[in-house]
Amino acid sequence: MRICLLTADPCHPLLAAVTALLAPEHEVVSLDPGGAIAGPGLFPLADVYLLKARTPRALALAAFLEEHGAPVLNSAAATARCQDRVAMADVARAAGLPFAATTALTTVGRLAAAGEPATPLVLKSRFSRRHDLVARADSAARLRELAADWATEPVVVQEFTANSGWDHKLWVVDGRLFAGLRRSELAPGGRGPTRSLPAGELPASWRDAALRAGEVFGLEVYGVDVLDAGGGAPLLVDINAFPGIRGQAGAPEALAELALRTAANGRTATTGETKLPEVSQK
Repeated sequence: MRICLLTADPCHPLLAAVTALLAPEHEVVSLDPGGAIAGPGLFPLADVYLLKARTPRALALAAFLEEHGAPVLNSAAATARCQDRVAMADVARAAGLPFAATTALTTVGRLAAAGEPATPLVLKSRFSRRHDLVARADSAARLRELAADWATEPVVVQEFTANSGWDHKLWVVDGRLFAGLRRSELAPGGRGPTRSLPAGELPASWRDAALRAGEVFGLEVYGVDVLDAGGGAPLLVDINAFPGIRGQAGAPEALAELALRTAANGRTATTGETKLPEVSQK
């Protein structure tokens, strides 16, 4: 099988582990969706593509590959549904998932101009990406600070939910659930390392919500950020397509198995080669 990683970082720990599992018997290559032109001519389609990158260019490339019959994990459409946090919340809540109420704003400045917030708030970049805005604001002064640093950033607002200061990170690979605890970036002292947590120790409602999220969004490799909303009830605050899933025993094996099974199911078109758009091959 020929497996292609759509990423700018094929050495990411999860991808490196998957490559080590597959390489002895299969060909593993990578494409950087943000790179330069690889060169003219036709390029043979891989048997499956793993869409780790989530930039607009990466999504366009994944959609292009799908149009030419190549299977992509996760699909371009499923990945795109997790990029706009307004659309994400709308899809999740319409499906009955316990997702935090999410309101769109044009900029932080508009919120700061309204004066003191009635309750502590969590502000996030509207469009999910690396190094995006995720911050707590309890006062107009804090909002003005954020507005100065993120003047033109489109944002969303969620009410802050009192919690232990630990984020529950739930990851799913092909229906297999993994879990961890990580000190929240909103807690005093900021984000800390992630500790593994046996998924079987989670309440059934948490496990069900995480697995249901994959069905709703059409995802096979994804992460869900969950808070305890009180009394053990889960509150979903974010959903991420193809997260890092670092340090989770069995996750690379589950992903490798999923990739091979998807590849074995074959392409949706008969063409064996196609001309790629302007991206680089590594």
